[in-house]
Amino acid sequence: MTMSDLSQAEIDALLAGAGGDSSGDSSGGDASFDGGDSEELLSPIEKDALGEIGNISMGSAATTLSTLLGHKVSITTPNVTVAPMNVIQQHYPLPYLVVEVAYTVGIDGNNVFAIQATDAAVIADLMMGGDGTNPDPELNEIHLSAVGEAMNQMMGAVATSLSTMFNKKIDISPPKVNLVDFGKEDLAKDKSTEPMVRAAFRMEVDGLIDSEIMQILTVKVAKEMVDSLMGGNDEPEPAPAPVAQPAAPTPPPAQKAAPPPPPQNYPPPQQNYPPPQQQQYPPQNYGYGSSQMQPNVVTNMPVSPAQFTPLSTEPVQINEANIGLILDVPLQVTVELGRTKKTIKEILDLATGSIVELDKLAGEPVEIQVNGHFLAKGEVVVIDENFGVRITEIATPAERAAHLT
Repeated sequence: MTMSDLSQAEIDALLAGAGGDSSGDSSGGDASFDGGDSEELLSPIEKDALGEIGNISMGSAATTLSTLLGHKVSITTPNVTVAPMNVIQQHYPLPYLVVEVAYTVGIDGNNVFAIQATDAAVIADLMMGGDGTNPDPELNEIHLSAVGEAMNQMMGAVATSLSTMFNKKIDISPPKVNLVDFGKEDLAKDKSTEPMVRAAFRMEVDGLIDSEIMQILTVKVAKEMVDSLMGGNDEPEPAPAPVAQPAAPTPPPAQKAAPPPPPQNYPPPQQNYPPPQQQQYPPQNYGYGSSQMQPNVVTNMPVSPAQFTPLSTEPVQINEANIGLILDVPLQVTVELGRTKKTIKEILDLATGSIVELDKLAGEPVEIQVNGHFLAKGEVVVIDENFGVRITEIATPAERAAHLT
């Protein structure tokens, strides 16, 4: 009796007896795959957030992989589920290429990607210059190295996307690539029953690959990602302090008007006093508050431009008293004939007698570097049976600075 002979009710009953939830989850994952307590570990909102994180980050990874392979790569929105590692291996009893990436900055934990060995063989064949239609089913060290480089570039793009989404620096270590048979080997060993978060993506590569890749995270790392996305940038802004509105604001001291002189200091007006125009008591001469009524304004102050001592053009005197202490320090002198760039396929195709064309013309001066820094130019000469370089030009400070960039 096969699964096709069972009715839907019988299948649901079997799934219910195995501890599955036949109602499905909000992220679109397989209901029979989720553990019974998945709702307690990750809420539907957290699963949706993880799906969005995977959708954006793996979109960048797909673009990077497409550039490396020279073929169109598309990766769909993931299905997020929760299950122990031993259950995941039971559902996928195939050889997988497992890529483990450790976060070094920004996130505390590891990230595991699993891709089927047959799909990894196609990627390796494309990375090595093949067309991907007839890949070698046996993955040797060269194939694993090629796939590892592709996954390294992809995970770098994922880290960059996460840095943008979480608004913080995220860095990763170089990936570790291993070929694991899920049907025979225990990937998690003593932690095989620990709940893990699985994000399953469908990957298509231009008619060559139509398969599924998995991202496996611990619940702790998954929740940290969700918190960074949903709670990292939504801190409430402090409410502005209420501004008191005084009924009669007090002017600053500089704007206060001087109070009138006390009446008792002045004799009452009498008829025998001289006319007001003959009095010699101007208001500004009253001693009380006169300094506040008349601002102190300085005029006719002499102003002259600033004078600077001219810079000396004489060479700086160097104290050579102690230079003898470093005269015997060894330095590495390198003569660079030229440079070129090659693809992995072109490097692997090199054999005895192959010619590598450099970016220098015949007879063009070669560069002389000291400890990796450009110092001079010269021409190649032959001394007895050895090559040598005759220095023809010492680089100027400006030329050396240009080579540093």
